[in-house]
Amino acid sequence: MSDIDSASLPAGPDGARWINRLARFAHEVPDVRRDGDTIPAETRVRHPFGTDLPAQPFPEPHWVATSDDCAALLGWPSDWATRADWRALDVLTGRATWPGLHTMATVYSGHQFGVWAGQLGDGRALLLGEWQPAAGGPSWEIQLKGAGRTPYSRMGDGRAVLRSSIREFLCSEAMHALGVPTTRALCVAGSALPVMRETPETGAVVTRVAPSFLRFGHFEHFAHSGQHESLRRLVEFTIATYFPALREGADGLDPLHAWLAEVVRRTAATVAHWQAVGFAHGVMNTDNMSILGLTIDYGPFGFLDGFDPGYICNHSDTGGRYAFARQPNIAWWNLHALAHALRPLCADPDATLPPLLDAFSERFIDAYSDHMRAKLGLELAQDGDKELLDDLLALLAGERVDMTIAFRALSAFDRGAGATPPAFRDQFIDRAAADAWGERYLRRLEAETRADAERRAAMDRANPKFVLRNHLAQEAIAQAEAGEFGAVRELHDLLRRPYDEQPGRERYAALPPDWARHIEVSCSS
Repeated sequence: MSDIDSASLPAGPDGARWINRLARFAHEVPDVRRDGDTIPAETRVRHPFGTDLPAQPFPEPHWVATSDDCAALLGWPSDWATRADWRALDVLTGRATWPGLHTMATVYSGHQFGVWAGQLGDGRALLLGEWQPAAGGPSWEIQLKGAGRTPYSRMGDGRAVLRSSIREFLCSEAMHALGVPTTRALCVAGSALPVMRETPETGAVVTRVAPSFLRFGHFEHFAHSGQHESLRRLVEFTIATYFPALREGADGLDPLHAWLAEVVRRTAATVAHWQAVGFAHGVMNTDNMSILGLTIDYGPFGFLDGFDPGYICNHSDTGGRYAFARQPNIAWWNLHALAHALRPLCADPDATLPPLLDAFSERFIDAYSDHMRAKLGLELAQDGDKELLDDLLALLAGERVDMTIAFRALSAFDRGAGATPPAFRDQFIDRAAADAWGERYLRRLEAETRADAERRAAMDRANPKFVLRNHLAQEAIAQAEAGEFGAVRELHDLLRRPYDEQPGRERYAALPPDWARHIEVSCSS
């Protein structure tokens, strides 16, 4: 690994710099020591929060795709990926390092499929550092996924494969464009390095970006291991760094309880948005839950094609624990696990924690209702709106009608026409049932004060025309595995504007082919 001269450090406006708040916090925790279980001692420092170590270089890397939108967050120029003095491809595949980086893998624990799994950690993720585009402005953690073994790899190789890296890159940026809180993806790089899964596959590294990658599992780790002082310090660091407005508390609550209430709110809002766009996460383990309420860890995810509340996107989820309709309840369960981890810091947890957790239901319903009213084009809530929506979802579920296409077609309703438009009606075999619901919907629209044109425009901003369907991702992956990355880049560009019509790209909004029903996605990546 080679260092790059400081003059080549990525530079943004107004004093951009690397900061290392997380690294400094980790080293403030007592009992810093060296050891060398699987990595030479001279390249590894372990502390209670994690381990400092370098990435393992990727041989002969090449770009698969990059995101200019994500790079803009960092204040980087449009040519960041090709600038010879930056050597970004080498840095983001572990072959070189920029000055100021402090690479580390963090330790966490968690519940997996509802069962306590004990110590986990960044088994193949490595934090490069925290980049602050402007002095005093927001900062972004930059993390490599697939950068090699860490002390938390649990017998794994620490690598990622091309197919899963492409899926994470595309979905991270697609979810952002949909307006869903999410981690971001700066780029994905491939290599000739073979990675063994069920069969040999092509290796890859995806570069992820987020304000923080802290998870519920980080707090569970210190609670369940009895390291309550480290837990307290982690909570204080988290509030001061990422929730500074809550350092003095809020709404009559002390900082700890005000912070948990905010985590509940953010989690409810994010999962409500998942349900509104038809997104299934697939692995809602507590170690895959962001403390900032971001969508994190894109593994066996899926967007609904035919509307199916019982949709299971993860081939490994044989019991359907993380089925689409169960996601709100699972989020609530995970918040209970987080609250349980915080009990050692509460004077009377049995009295103070339940009310905060019970607020999840109201928070979720409010957020979900707002999304669905927008999708229906209804400005104000009225009696009967819930039944109207429930009956629509029952119609969709009864015939497995495509969720994205059906909701997008709702903007075709015209109060002046007085009939169900073919764009909606033709999605159903039972046209009479579609017409009956359409009549009710038209009557409800009569109570709206907006002109139809204004309403349609607002609805098209709430109902995407394009989502990352599994078959589209699979087609792009198949071409990438053959060495052709144009389809990945085309799909990425398409998903940057999911609400726009994008003439000439209609095929990406069409019904999926029959073979798409047989696509299986698992945790093996």
